[in-house]
Amino acid sequence: MQFYPGRKVQFPPPPCSRGGGNLLGPSPAPSFLDHASPISLRPLACQVPDFFLLPVFFLRSAFAPWEGIVLLALLMAEKGQNELLKARNRTLSVFREEAEREWKAPFYFIQGADPQFGLMKAYSIGDCSSGGDEWEAELQLTRQAVEAINRLNPPPKFFVLCGDLIHGMPGTEWREAQIQDLRNVLKDLRSDIPLVFVSGNHDLGNTPTPETVSDYCQQWGDDYFSFWVGGVFFLVLNSQLYFDASQCSELKAAQDAWLEQQLAVAGKKQCRHAVVFQHIPFFINEPEEDHNYFNLEKAVRHELLEKFCRAGIKTVFSGHLHKNAGGTYKDLDMIISSAIGCQLGDDSHGVRMVGVTAEKIIHRYYSLSELSNQAKIEKEFMALIKPN
Repeated sequence: MQFYPGRKVQFPPPPCSRGGGNLLGPSPAPSFLDHASPISLRPLACQVPDFFLLPVFFLRSAFAPWEGIVLLALLMAEKGQNELLKARNRTLSVFREEAEREWKAPFYFIQGADPQFGLMKAYSIGDCSSGGDEWEAELQLTRQAVEAINRLNPPPKFFVLCGDLIHGMPGTEWREAQIQDLRNVLKDLRSDIPLVFVSGNHDLGNTPTPETVSDYCQQWGDDYFSFWVGGVFFLVLNSQLYFDASQCSELKAAQDAWLEQQLAVAGKKQCRHAVVFQHIPFFINEPEEDHNYFNLEKAVRHELLEKFCRAGIKTVFSGHLHKNAGGTYKDLDMIISSAIGCQLGDDSHGVRMVGVTAEKIIHRYYSLSELSNQAKIEKEFMALIKPN
């Protein structure tokens, strides 16, 4: 079971209750548990130790047995599920669509890319294929990012990682250890900042198979999905299916069919903005540039860009390049963020802050040290999204 923003927890009436009473007499005065929202219960479930949940159960059960049982079940379910929230059934359940479709006020989120545990050592020795047996540097950088994001006030609506979570390709020696170390670091993210995972080529393999996609989905959640936040429609795509689907054509066809449905939703203009997250960018600087390892093939690129433009999508965020870059196709901005991990250009390890207002989407790339400077963030970024 999942808590949802804006929904109160509704308990069933206790059996044998008559006229508002129960077996122990009149119902007690309402407590905070009667009006608990996800904002209050979710952090409670995630932060308190297991041994605290049992006294909560007995305390509540003394007055209302049914409520005590339900509350304990809800808290324990949320505590287990929050280890790392995963997309399931092609959506993120933490963002309840009926509560999130309406525009309310400006907000912001964090986009990161390519923590890629193991690449820095592999790149330094010139062996990106079989190297990668050390990743302490990436671990510390990701921890620094998490700690800086935790201190942001107000907190972001979510933190999206646009692929290449680890460097070890499917079947390589260091992969499982890299995954576990990354998961352990990400668990330190504040419980009220959901994580959004996007698959990259190192997560699925350069030529994904049904097996590698299934393994990814078990570890990190669905490889493509959509969700709503504050009146904005977000799409997460598996871009590797557009790079090389030779071993999983049925999976690509399924994503294509799903995407058509999602673009129809965006095309009805019922959302304030529609935004796409993927790992591989359509292009690096120019829509007509030649195809290479770091972009999508021209025919695929133009087909998707045209579909996105017709649906009113104006912003696509990606990673993969390990440099900041991007360009424009018609009214669509292609935004490439550099890496939390290994840099292949002159940028610093960092993340992108993305502000969403009623009129536009604003974004700034910050180094991890800059992200820790609250005064700088408040002056340069937060002021841009404050309501007039």
